[in-house]
Amino acid sequence: MAVREIKAAEISSAVEKLVLDANFYLPKDVGSALERALAAEESPVGREILQNLVDNKELAAAERLPICQDTGMAIVFCDIGQDVHIVDGEFEVAVNEGVRRGYVDGLMRLSIVSDPLRRQNSNDNTPAVIHIRIVPGDRLHIMLSPKGFGSENMSAVKMFNPTATVEEIEDFIASTAIDAGPNPCPPVVVGVGLGGSLDSAAVAAKRALSRPLDEENPDKFYFEMEKRILDKINASGVGPMGMGGRNTALSVNIMPLPTHIAGLPCVVNMGCHADRHAECTL
Repeated sequence: MAVREIKAAEISSAVEKLVLDANFYLPKDVGSALERALAAEESPVGREILQNLVDNKELAAAERLPICQDTGMAIVFCDIGQDVHIVDGEFEVAVNEGVRRGYVDGLMRLSIVSDPLRRQNSNDNTPAVIHIRIVPGDRLHIMLSPKGFGSENMSAVKMFNPTATVEEIEDFIASTAIDAGPNPCPPVVVGVGLGGSLDSAAVAAKRALSRPLDEENPDKFYFEMEKRILDKINASGVGPMGMGGRNTALSVNIMPLPTHIAGLPCVVNMGCHADRHAECTL
């Protein structure tokens, strides 16, 4: 069977570009969601805030400036084809080199500390958080999300009993977003990992933030569940930036996972209005 080689230097260059693209250019589906929110918002203050957010994302793209001053922690999802061979370097070293160049040479804010308690800055925004899946084929797909911690800090986990009702789960997800108030810079995107184990649910919740906001959940059961939660969040009146209005969340994205008969983990990962991510395939 033929094996396709990808040089580590190609990976570094691709990741460097993703760092810049993700920080400068809001995904089209997210920008469109903000524009729809602006058109639907009834609060004068809410409309003014949403207009500022729309203007900000357009200015960032035009001037190649970061959408937000918090240029985030680099979360990198990598789907590696089983027929790919990385040559001339190590894969994770190559990814981190791309992150380093993107943040340092791109003059991004450097926000990563090397130890959680001693808090010394790494000075290059590495290491990235890297999630790897081995998939069929001979391609390498990389998605990079710069995750700001205003929203990350508002995330939550609850280990439900399997006897929990759908309503209880919906209430937990909705209350997590509502109780966060202005902290995650609403209108937010709510990523939910439901099922699996504690760790897999957390990864699924973060991955769910990258589901296109104009793409419905293919499972009608979860599509309807997402709509109910979204309606409840937006009925709270928290509004854009917590200043009141009908647009507290842009989307609720649930990713269900098979789980153990005795468990029902639920992880809510909050994403701010700048739901940043960029991807490429090598």
